Order: sequence, then structure tokens, then C-alpha cells
Amino acid sequence: MKTGFAAAPDGTRIAYQIEGEGPALLLLAGQANNHHWWDGVREDFQADRTTVSFDYRGTGESDKPDVPYSIDLFAQDALAVLDALGIESADVYGTSMGGRTAQVLAAKNPRRVRRLVLGCTSPGGPQAIERGNDVRRALAQADRAAAARVLDELMYTPEWLAVYPGPHQTTGDPAMPDFARGRHLVASSRHDAWDLLPRIEAETLVVHGTEDRFNPTENAQLIAGRIPRAGIELIEGARHAYFEEFRALAGPAVIRFLTSQP
Repeated sequence: MKTGFAAAPDGTRIAYQIEGEGPALLLLAGQANNHHWWDGVREDFQADRTTVSFDYRGTGESDKPDVPYSIDLFAQDALAVLDALGIESADVYGTSMGGRTAQVLAAKNPRRVRRLVLGCTSPGGPQAIERGNDVRRALAQADRAAAARVLDELMYTPEWLAVYPGPHQTTGDPAMPDFARGRHLVASSRHDAWDLLPRIEAETLVVHGTEDRFNPTENAQLIAGRIPRAGIELIEGARHAYFEEFRALAGPAVIRFLTSQP
């Protein structure tokens, strides 16, 4: 894997990683996570694509400024990485908060996004279907070990957890400062791309697990209904980390979409 740094417009250093061969595929991770989010599945794409990832500001090897973060800012960081690598146009695959970032990136920079995959994500704002209050309370409980178990169970099925008890790369960057974790939470919660989604020109695949309570599955239909050229792939029985646990289904579906003829 090749690594380097891009300079965001505000001077923040953004660490990036490149691996594989072929046209560029930009991978955007979930909230409070770095590029290791993709460790379990990244190799699936590398026969057909040069995978490009980066550590969000506040995570991994990127700078961690204690200033307000936003999804728009994360999208600008993604553009800075593409610019640093001389990539004019890339396929983009964003999951969870990465899907929110991908929405903004594609809507505001249509010439930079060839095809778009939005996984387990939400349009945000008042039109989105929010997780239930029971889920919110369970994640916010004072017993942090219990809250961590709840998060695992929202990401993966009991059958998966029985074989792979963790720790999991998808449940947060363990070295992330608390202030940055809070900045990520605020950025994600303030996302509202409802009015932006119709501006997405890229052909789009919306992927979601049918048993996702962390980000309810109904959001997939909402997003696909707002993007002019969008289709849906629902992964039966999958929870939030569908791309890892149901890799044998999700990976090929994404590859078929990215490599199919227009």
C-alpha cells in the first residue's frame, strides 16, 4: 500500500492510502473511523480498481484540528486527496457517514464522480428515517462496555459475532481523541442532502441491509427516489456492516455495477 498526505483547503493534512490496479475507486468510511474500516473487503475491488482511501480529519494519521467539522468539509478533504493524486474522475463508494460525504461530493462535483455507490446511509434532515429511541438510549448508556456490545450487535448478526467476536475495525478508531469523536457526531447529525440529491448526475447504486436498525433500511428507498439514475440492492438479513459480514453478496454486486456497460 502506498501512502501520502494531501493538503485540504484550510491546510489540514489528510493521510491517504492507495492500492490495486485500474481506474480509481474512492472508498469513504463511516463516522469516527479511518481507512481500516475497509480492511475486511478492500482486496475484493483491487483486481479491477485502484482503491483510494483516506483518514478523515480527526482520525488515523490525518491532522486533528479542534474546529467544527461538517460533511461538506469531509467532501472537500476527499477532493483534496483526488487532486493530490491527479485523479480527475473516480468511482466513489461511501458507506454510513461515508455515504453522506459521497452524496455531497457527487452533487457538488458531478464531473469528478463517474459512478456512485451509497451504502447503509441516509439523506439526513427531517425527511430521513431516524434510528429508534431504544437504539439511541442503548448506545448512550453510561456502561460503555454494554454500549460497545450494542454497537457490535447493530453492526453484525449474532451468528457472525459468535465466530468473530472482535474487536472490529468498523466500530471506531480507538486512538481518536474524544473531541474529534464529538466533532464527527455533530457533522453527521447535521447532514441534510435532500435538496442536493436530485443534482447527482452519476449512475448510482444504493445498497442496504434489510435488518439495519442503526440506519433504518427505509432510507435506501428515500435516497434512490431522489437521485435521477439510481437503483437499489438490498442484502437480506444484513445489519449495518453488510459490506463485511455479507461480503460474498455485497462485493460482487458493487463490482458488477461498477464494471457494467452504460
